[in-house]
Amino acid sequence: FNDSDPNANPMATGLTFNDYRGRAYVLPEYYHPTAWVGRNAVKFLATYNLSQPFMLKVSFHRPHSPYDPPQRVMDLYNQSTMPDPYVGSNWDERYAVKYSKQPDPGIWCGDVGTDTVKHSRQAYYGSVTFVDEWIGLILATLEDRGWLEKTLILFAADHGDMIGDHYHFRKGYPYEGSAHIPMLVRWPDLLTESEGGKIGVSRGITCQLPVEIRDIFPTFLDAAGVKPAQKVDGQSLLDLLQSQKSGTSWREWIDLEHDICYNVTNHWNALTDGHTKYVFEAYFADEQLFDLDNDPHEMTNLAGNSEWQSSLELWRSRMIKQFQEEGRGPEWVSPDGKKLVQRIKGQLYSPNYPKVN
Repeated sequence: FNDSDPNANPMATGLTFNDYRGRAYVLPEYYHPTAWVGRNAVKFLATYNLSQPFMLKVSFHRPHSPYDPPQRVMDLYNQSTMPDPYVGSNWDERYAVKYSKQPDPGIWCGDVGTDTVKHSRQAYYGSVTFVDEWIGLILATLEDRGWLEKTLILFAADHGDMIGDHYHFRKGYPYEGSAHIPMLVRWPDLLTESEGGKIGVSRGITCQLPVEIRDIFPTFLDAAGVKPAQKVDGQSLLDLLQSQKSGTSWREWIDLEHDICYNVTNHWNALTDGHTKYVFEAYFADEQLFDLDNDPHEMTNLAGNSEWQSSLELWRSRMIKQFQEEGRGPEWVSPDGKKLVQRIKGQLYSPNYPKVN
């Protein structure tokens, strides 16, 4: 950016990197971060001339805030036709903060009004579409080079965005808008069973089993024919894509967790199989249970519903068992092994976090 126009202000649009508002990009489209990433990916593919296979990671920053697509892309959508946010559930009122004046652009929750949310959604949709345009150009370049049918392509994200659902903004929550991200795979023919590979299903299918970001690394190793030197988290998606006759085992559910983010009250653990979701809000020691099949927007917390108590106890026991197996100790599970412990303060649990004396 500085090399191209050292006098231009990259933040001229007036939005911050954690902004809940949306606005069209005011600089020439050429300078937009999405265009820069896409342009360099296309250039790499168009000019690659080495004999060995390549691995290319194309990491678009958007649609993470700021929601700032070029005006022409934002104009593809109409604010009035944007979906209303999902609010007014039996659990989200505590987040409906009322503001007497214009709130800080970095707020993580609150009631800013439906019109403001829908404008942000218009800009968010435009941001997604702008990324999609560049993905199309990347795929076209692969096809031009004759590599489309020789390349394993995986599209994922590290998080979604609430954009006002349940009065939340951005990421870092266990709810669908934030936590349920895309995972798309397009495989070349050479990885199919007919060519001696693993994959025995057809393109275009949708798999309902839970997958996660931790599956990406073992998938790439598997596709390259490399055995990991030690046990890794996650499973190869190629195993999941084998024909049904293979008898491949897959996880029944996945765990989600986040330490304190934005506010001391926002840290939690969760489990889901894509049909039911269990959430333990650590600060409040509250439980949430959602029937995602019939309530995909999580409008009704069933934790207090007597008809769902057996399901609640099942999911709670699964979380307790996981914490016990991981050796998290009494700060996570009560000594009698029956309850999850309220955690007012954050608890970093990972061997990769530095130890603080």
